[in-house]
Amino acid sequence: MTTDLAAFGEPSGQGLTQLGELLVALLLSSLIGLERQLKQKSAGLRTHTLVGLGAALFMLVSKYGFTDVLDPGRVVVDPSRVAAQIVSGIGFIGGGLIFVRRDVVRGLTTAAVVWVTAAVGSACGAGLPVLGVVVTGAHFLVAYGYPPLLRRLTRQSSIGSASVRLRYLDGHGVLRDVLGAATRLGFSVVELDSEKFEEEPHPPSIDLMLRVTGRADPTELAAALSELDGVRAVRIEGDEE
Repeated sequence: MTTDLAAFGEPSGQGLTQLGELLVALLLSSLIGLERQLKQKSAGLRTHTLVGLGAALFMLVSKYGFTDVLDPGRVVVDPSRVAAQIVSGIGFIGGGLIFVRRDVVRGLTTAAVVWVTAAVGSACGAGLPVLGVVVTGAHFLVAYGYPPLLRRLTRQSSIGSASVRLRYLDGHGVLRDVLGAATRLGFSVVELDSEKFEEEPHPPSIDLMLRVTGRADPTELAAALSELDGVRAVRIEGDEE
């Protein structure tokens, strides 16, 4: 009985090189997904990891999956065809992450990150791990470096806007105090949306979304609101999630 060692070699597409590319895709996709998970986005660690790993596998299948049915010199297969389908196909997932509520678009950044994760996985599967690492680093630069820079530029140059979501006890006159605090800090309320929330055995509360504009730092507003009697939780939401 003989063993076909070639089946485990590089030409078959199932060697150590390909396994390494899958592992790099797994690692980089997990790092991106972990950042999304920590921010409590709808697409988190598992989604991004599976997207990147799946994209890498599709690239490997495109490169090596048809060698047993091809006749060299007679049939030519374009390995880029699967990569093109990944680019268009990932839009199915991204489209499901974007929604609009009261003319406010949510999920654009999350959808874009899923798209970038697919690109990172494709790069790893195509044998370009260095590019995958660079793009992963660029993702963290955009995710963590751009928001404070944008807030600083916005605060210095023009009036900025922010969405503040808070939950407060119903029937205690908290809304009046909230609007008063926003006015004192120099903010103008341009949109207000509230919804009653009941959860036994807790007393009824109100989920309130404020869209405010002003030159002050929204975190100062959040800190002031969190100190009001009856306010249970405060969160600043960006324009893109």
